[in-house]
Amino acid sequence: MNEETVLADVSAMLVRLLEDEYGVDDAEIGMETSFNRDLELESIDLVTLAGMLQERYGERVNFAEFLAGMEFEEIIELTVGRLVEYVVTGLKAAEAS
Repeated sequence: MNEETVLADVSAMLVRLLEDEYGVDDAEIGMETSFNRDLELESIDLVTLAGMLQERYGERVNFAEFLAGMEFEEIIELTVGRLVEYVVTGLKAAEAS
C-alpha cells in the first residue's frame, strides 16, 4: 500500500467518524489536516479511530502504541499525514517479515 491508498482509507474512516459522531459530512481531509485544530477531534474520537484502524489493518498497525510514543504536544499537533506515514511504514514492515 502506498500513501495515496492509505490516505484514502484514513480519510474515509475520519469522514465516517465525523458523520456518525457530529453530523459533519463535508470535511475535507488531506495530509496536512490536523486532528485537533482542523477536525476538532477529542480523545474518545482517537479511541474510535484506533478501533477502525485495527479493523482495517489488524495487528500491523497499532495506533495506541503510536500515540504512546509521543509527547502531549505532538499528539495535539498530529496530522493525518503523520498517521498515514506511520500506517504505510507499519504495512511495509509487516510485508517484509
